[in-house]
Amino acid sequence: MPNKKSAEKELRKAIKRKAANKKVNDQLKGLVKTNLKQLKANDKKVKEDFIKTIKAIDKAAKKGVIKKNTASRKKSRLMKKINALK
Repeated sequence: MPNKKSAEKELRKAIKRKAANKKVNDQLKGLVKTNLKQLKANDKKVKEDFIKTIKAIDKAAKKGVIKKNTASRKKSRLMKKINALK
């Protein structure tokens, strides 16, 4: 446990940040999973949902939840799979 008031406050802030980041990360993983399931099922709606996934990845990178290169890698790998669907 923290000994100083400022350390206690930092701990509270860190817990809040962790919860917010986890929510964004979980949402992102869910979107990616649904895209992959749609790809396996050859669903034509995958391209519409892919746009939502890209937006979510970009927002997560902008907020600092994931790094910029990680976001680029995720988008690239999804894009490759979607383009191979054609």
